[in-house]
Amino acid sequence: MSTTTTTTSRRLEGKVALITGAASGIGEEAVRVFAEQGAFVVAADVQDELGHRLVQSINNNKTQASVCYHHCDVRDEKQVEDTVSYAVSRYGRLDILFSNAAIMGPMAGIMELDLQALDDTLATNVRGVAATIKHAARAMVAGRTRGSVICTSSVAGCLGGSGPHAYTASKHAIVGLVRSVCSELGAHGIRVNSIAPFGVATPLACKAYGLEPSEVEANTSAMANLKGIVLKPAHVAKVALFLASDDSAYISGQNLAVDGGYTVVTHTPAHLIPSHPPIYID
Repeated sequence: MSTTTTTTSRRLEGKVALITGAASGIGEEAVRVFAEQGAFVVAADVQDELGHRLVQSINNNKTQASVCYHHCDVRDEKQVEDTVSYAVSRYGRLDILFSNAAIMGPMAGIMELDLQALDDTLATNVRGVAATIKHAARAMVAGRTRGSVICTSSVAGCLGGSGPHAYTASKHAIVGLVRSVCSELGAHGIRVNSIAPFGVATPLACKAYGLEPSEVEANTSAMANLKGIVLKPAHVAKVALFLASDDSAYISGQNLAVDGGYTVVTHTPAHLIPSHPPIYID
């Protein structure tokens, strides 16, 4: 049986997607996966050179360009509005938003935390996401699109102690924003969800921790609940594909953890867990 994706089986055939933070890491993989699955994709980022290189690599050998790049700093609402308008004017509609742009922010402890750096983190990770949802939702409602909005959260948005303070606060805020916006946009047939990955060796994480990708992956694998597999950006991108596609047609308001069970199991060292746990009776 052939494993080649055919036109009739492509899950996003003819849909239009906007992906922020698209030039590297999870966003880059999502651009590739969405385009492979038949979507027209606007890849938005501030890393212009990487963004143009990504688009060229995908569009080479194609008779019709399926991906284009647009500069967008999500901290600037006008740039967000212009990027959404660009997507609609170029492709006629907007079906999918993958709001993925983020920064790690300050790595300091709370007693040394630079509050301006905290503000900068929230400006990108929360305000920027709110701006992209705002303008994408306007386009979807105006176009009567039963759209899908997807945001990148994190296990740091589920648990304390899984990331630096500013980043953790911002990712908790994303989960709350998704749930709140879901309650409004459901009336328009628009689904709103988020994805909470465990540690992925993206350029963002590698730079923040000063580690090579192999070192980040080794650290993640050592802490992971699910053994025998290394979490890659492509795994997260494929979950975004699921949430973007009609396969998740009745899923909204969820924060889908891509963490191998990390956020739902105890992290108490095994030698401290009693051989016969006590039985609790109400």
